[in-house]
Amino acid sequence: MKHDNLKGRTKQFALRIIRLVESLPKGRTSDVIGRQLLRSGTSVAANYRAACRARSTADFVAKMGIVEEETDESIFWMELLVDARIMEKKLLSDLMSEADELLAIFVTSIKTARKK
Repeated sequence: MKHDNLKGRTKQFALRIIRLVESLPKGRTSDVIGRQLLRSGTSVAANYRAACRARSTADFVAKMGIVEEETDESIFWMELLVDARIMEKKLLSDLMSEADELLAIFVTSIKTARKK
């Protein structure tokens, strides 16, 4: 059941990333950062689904490592949008908070799996 909840959350995160990227102002920098954010943000959900279908604990840990990296990368691109003054921080704060929460969950999940 916990996996289903996180599958939903990661899918919603991906959809929110898609909407964010679609709303970015047009320009070379926005396009490049947006493309990177779109790739990493949607990858979180896709790779989490793959981790849920892992064949072993080692496979799960490896796939969750990718999920962790992609989530962290998404946070980086959102921070860059703010730092480059392409988006106001207040417009991204909820999405960045969700990314931080997801990242914490993924890190804990990896640590728990490694103990088994």
